[in-house]
Amino acid sequence: MATDQTATRVVVSVPDELSAWGRDQLTTDHFVTYLQRVHEDAAAGDEWEEFLDVGCCGDALTLTLRVERLDPADAAGIGEETTVEFVEREGSVHGGWCVQSADGPVSSTGTQR
Repeated sequence: MATDQTATRVVVSVPDELSAWGRDQLTTDHFVTYLQRVHEDAAAGDEWEEFLDVGCCGDALTLTLRVERLDPADAAGIGEETTVEFVEREGSVHGGWCVQSADGPVSSTGTQR
């Protein structure tokens, strides 16, 4: 049974192909704050299509974030005080350098398939 309680923590999985640079963008204060504000009705199993800016050299790095769990499990959603924890899962990212060039750099820190 759900309550009106806001989660103290949300665990969100990211594709394991995400590079170190992408992880740095994902964990910035402004991106975490964005997630807390636009996904306040988060529930385990939700998938969010998000993008990370890749600057002047590409388009956008698109990835699917998945809510793995909320703590406590019966929380009704997330808020500004909710800690966002990122974990890896098998998956791909799309866009970025490859949008402009098939010869663009590949991730040296993410899992390659």
